[in-house]
Amino acid sequence: MSQIKYYIFVFLVLLTTRFYPQDKIEDDVALDKTKIEFFVNEADKETQKSNYYNAITTLQRAMLIAEKIESEKDQGIIYSKIANLQYNLEKYQEANITIFKAMNIQRKIDDKVNLAVSRYTCGIIYLAQKDYTNALDYFKSAKTIFEEEDYNELVAKVTLNEAKTHLAQNNLTEANALVDKAIILSKKYELPDVQSAALIKSGNIAYNENKYERALAQTLEGSNLAKDSGNLVLLNESYKALSNIYEKTGNYQLANTNLHLFIKLSDSISNIKEENLLAEKEIIDADKDTLIQTQKEQIDEKNESDSLNKLTTILSVGLITILSLLTLSLYKNNNIRLKTNNMLYRKNEELLTEKERAEIAAKTKTNFLSTVTHELRTPLYAVTGLTNMLLEENPKKEQMQHLKSLKFSGDYLLTFINDILQINKIEANKVELDPEVFNLKNKVENVIAALNNSALDNNIYIHFEYDKKLPEIYNGDQLKISQILINLIGNAIKFTKDGDIWVRVTQLGVKGKMHSVRLEVEDNGIGITKEKQESMFESFSQGSVQINRKYGGTGLGLSIVKGLVKILKGKIYLKSELGKGTSFFVEMPLVETKEVTNVKSKDYAKDLNNLDLENVRILVVEDNKINQMITKKILNKMNLVCDLVDNGEDAVEKVKEVDYDVVLMDIHMPGISGLEATKQIRAFDKELTIFALTAVTLEDKMQEFEEAGFNDIISKPFKQEDFEKKLYEALKENETSASA
Repeated sequence: MSQIKYYIFVFLVLLTTRFYPQDKIEDDVALDKTKIEFFVNEADKETQKSNYYNAITTLQRAMLIAEKIESEKDQGIIYSKIANLQYNLEKYQEANITIFKAMNIQRKIDDKVNLAVSRYTCGIIYLAQKDYTNALDYFKSAKTIFEEEDYNELVAKVTLNEAKTHLAQNNLTEANALVDKAIILSKKYELPDVQSAALIKSGNIAYNENKYERALAQTLEGSNLAKDSGNLVLLNESYKALSNIYEKTGNYQLANTNLHLFIKLSDSISNIKEENLLAEKEIIDADKDTLIQTQKEQIDEKNESDSLNKLTTILSVGLITILSLLTLSLYKNNNIRLKTNNMLYRKNEELLTEKERAEIAAKTKTNFLSTVTHELRTPLYAVTGLTNMLLEENPKKEQMQHLKSLKFSGDYLLTFINDILQINKIEANKVELDPEVFNLKNKVENVIAALNNSALDNNIYIHFEYDKKLPEIYNGDQLKISQILINLIGNAIKFTKDGDIWVRVTQLGVKGKMHSVRLEVEDNGIGITKEKQESMFESFSQGSVQINRKYGGTGLGLSIVKGLVKILKGKIYLKSELGKGTSFFVEMPLVETKEVTNVKSKDYAKDLNNLDLENVRILVVEDNKINQMITKKILNKMNLVCDLVDNGEDAVEKVKEVDYDVVLMDIHMPGISGLEATKQIRAFDKELTIFALTAVTLEDKMQEFEEAGFNDIISKPFKQEDFEKKLYEALKENETSASA
């Protein structure tokens, strides 16, 4: 019947093409596309009836047309479908070759969704071959794309197959969690076959955990669903599972009944498969009989011909023999080439999978840091803000120590968060040099002065030595040098008591204006064992658990120092002896330059008071009530009046109604986000100053903020001076524009 439909279709297509000019190539391509679609639909119908060979033949017809019009997208889809059929026929090696062809084409043309479908197919092929590691890799990469594109049915199917893979490895906890997720998804999106299969697998897991009551309930529900949908394979699987459960619980009559149902249905399924194979065999045999009959008629005709025809026949046989030998040779060469290509496909796919896995891990890490940073900084904004307010409101003497301790804890936690972000930036190569002219000797003295009180608390004396041969003025990144010194001297103070610290700056060499400078920080503290010295520059590394508990700290300081030294094109190393002290050495190049006049830092709080603030209107968009209160009090202290709203929609409406000078916009809010609200405001107001008041600080987000239309970013919890500076600059610019 399908062949009759095919010939009718071809006849109609040929009839239609008579009315189109031959030079209209686009019309021809459109017709070929229609043919491909027709054959693919026919193949899908054959697949539903389990006529897999017929389906493959039909898809091969579609492939010839796709190759003719050079449609790589169609070729990828057809290869993927053929691989699925080969999987159903348990021809796993052939399926592997075909699916790699599909994936190579889809990756080349960046056909993201169909590539994910092919990866899912590759996963079930590996699962059938018991290659569980590769199966899980392909399922995960496919599911990531399906979730991004909201292909919920495919997400449910992949989740179920992930569960099957873990169950095959006897990872019952992981399998159970995935099966439960598959059940939820299949119920939500009305996928009865997936729900039935997931319930039966859930029963299987419960059976393996000796939870027979749950196993029975889940399997019965799955069996009923399979019966309703007419899925004989799942129904048969449920009969076998129910027989095992009833046997374990001592209900031998029901166990026997379900066993008989299983055997009977298994025979029926086998008969259906045999009938389908027999029907396909009959088609092949019919073709053979026709060929044999045709050959017989040709032989009879030849026997009736004259001697010249006999001679021609002999020559033809000889020619056919030669062609057969050539064909055999080509066939063998083709097989060798096919095997070689298959190896190359697999190797290439493995390398690309590793690359994609690394990219997914990096993306996951970035998203995790972004989320954690925001979740920690938001409450920290409240802690530091309220603490500073209480300290400024003349607290009682007995409360002062508690408030100072609270402020110290908040500052410590903020430092820890900043250290994690700093390491992430260094590892992602997102830290850039920011050179400026500075006095190296003064810089080191200032760092020592800042840390001297902490040193004196531990009865430590810091000694400073500066090489007389060294110039003092350089052009370099003084901020990174300060960070290095603060970490190294702070580390020495932490691990020294009743002792001394020596900070030395010496010249190692000079070439023109380029000086090789060594910074040395020596202490006579507890020292470091030789075993621990090799790992001291790794993240979260400390001398031991006991040292961690006694001295505190996160173990991130030296890792940050190493990263900063590398950015400065220098090197760092240490010498230490347990019980006698430690010396850290940093060697780096610095360019000598001329001294410049120091610019006096501005007092922005004073400058703000000099502005006309009476008519300044500020809108604070913040969903957290505590943070609203803190921001309002800070602004009130600066003699500024503000309005408060707690979501993006209200912010957009407020800006339409009121002429504001500045908007402080939070990012994460219910309803539309601060990013979306800012985009909407920019649609009708390009000039309004909008600051992102946010806990998100990762550089990955900065471009997103700029594209949304923010003027600048104020990170929470913010420093009062930074806040005053940015507000002053915005209000000063607004005042200048108004007067002009």
